[in-house]
Amino acid sequence: GAAEEMGVTLRRTGYSPNIKERLDFSCAIFDGVGNMIAQAAHIPAHLGAMPASVLTILGYFDVWEPGDVVIVNDPFEGGNHLPDITMISPVFTASAGTRPDAMSGSGKPDFFVASRAHHADVGGMTPGSLPLSTEIYQEGIIIPPVKLYKRGVLDADLLRVILRNVRTPDERRGDIAAQRAAAAVGERRLREMADAFGLDEVMEYTAHLQAYSERLTRAAIESWPDGVYAFEDVIELVENDHVSLVPIRVTATIAGAEVTFDFAGTAPVMHGSLNAVIAIAQSACYYVVRCLVGDEVPMNGGCFAPVHVVAPENTVVNALSPAAVAGGNVETSQRITDVVLGALAQALPERIPAASQGTMNNVTIGGMLANGTPFAYYETIAGGMGASCTSDGPSGVQVHMTNTLNTPVEALELAYPFRLERYSLRAGSGGAGLHRGGDGIVREYVLLAPATVTMLSERRAVAPWGLAGGESGQVGRNLLYRADGSVEELRSKFTRRVLPGDRLRIETPGGGGWGTPPAT
Repeated sequence: GAAEEMGVTLRRTGYSPNIKERLDFSCAIFDGVGNMIAQAAHIPAHLGAMPASVLTILGYFDVWEPGDVVIVNDPFEGGNHLPDITMISPVFTASAGTRPDAMSGSGKPDFFVASRAHHADVGGMTPGSLPLSTEIYQEGIIIPPVKLYKRGVLDADLLRVILRNVRTPDERRGDIAAQRAAAAVGERRLREMADAFGLDEVMEYTAHLQAYSERLTRAAIESWPDGVYAFEDVIELVENDHVSLVPIRVTATIAGAEVTFDFAGTAPVMHGSLNAVIAIAQSACYYVVRCLVGDEVPMNGGCFAPVHVVAPENTVVNALSPAAVAGGNVETSQRITDVVLGALAQALPERIPAASQGTMNNVTIGGMLANGTPFAYYETIAGGMGASCTSDGPSGVQVHMTNTLNTPVEALELAYPFRLERYSLRAGSGGAGLHRGGDGIVREYVLLAPATVTMLSERRAVAPWGLAGGESGQVGRNLLYRADGSVEELRSKFTRRVLPGDRLRIETPGGGGWGTPPAT
């Protein structure tokens, strides 16, 4: 409940449309040594990675005091990609009832509260901070684990440095303040709980809860057939308008009550932004296991104990600095999910759906308003989900590693200098089968001011696969209709300068079908 209330606070106090409308954030609570004890039902790509992130960050600081707040976005030091800013605060329950500026004592916190929010711009090559980069330094300001607040006092100089390196400083200031507000709510609720029940009893139950989740997860895995199951899929690297298919391979080994995912054979780090840090690979694997175990199991660190992830260093699923990683969090995470599902489909054919759209269709648009104020817009666009053995796939939904809303048309057109010409399902884009895959989306923007558009998407060259004889879903398409009448079909990744009257049309992939299509 405390983690959920943190999320409500972050949404209601958020400044940018990406936070208050799309809900592109996550909140969680950890014990004093960094074990996750609760999380809100937010973004899978964030939440599965946060335990490793928190443990990394805690290793930087020997002394914690009431009112401290650590901020970080460095993917190689506890983050996942630069737009996702993580904020962590210690909770000392002995200070319950005191003001932050009057708190005394330091040492070992009883809890930590954490939030991770996607900020619509953190600098870098292009507006929106998801550029076609080749090294981390091109992607925006890199914030190592540092204390933004010390004993409740804001480090104004540090905040000024951060805001000077982004295109939309007012938005960033507002969203950072919203994350701080969410932390304050989590801290208050934990202190109230300790006051009501006593810290010893609360801590006992945090341990019981993790042990309970671990037992249920192990029992579920033990019901799966032991064996070794391998699968491979690809991501689309675009260089000089040429598409190369980069393999991601996994071998899933089910042995008793544990499962290991080994990514040996996956491609090395690429000259592009689709590399992912190890926390993202872990997050995708945890997500798949979580889906199969079921949502009746409380989500905490105990769920992760029977799941092991092995990935060779300097591959696209375990990138090291200074690799570019902007797209790894949003796109490669989806493909890791696909290959893990594909492997487990061999063990659990009646429980795994066909491939979903396999992309987040990341669109960023940035420039200047007529009054000279900068703007930066970010959106992920829904698509088709894969069909299962029992039903058709849903149409027009966010799938797997993303779990956001869209930006409502009214809010979008109020905040940004463009409008939506079309927003509809892409009829017939789901794969045929005994059960059809879900249909994708058509979303068409009309630009009303000069801007720079960057797109990171997938499944434009290789379609989402079907299962058990089902057909593939349709690949997506990115089209730019110029005001002069010319039309350009764009690759899965691109950056373009656009002018008033230009139209950007995005057609997202459909999901794969399941089962042999009925005879006509």
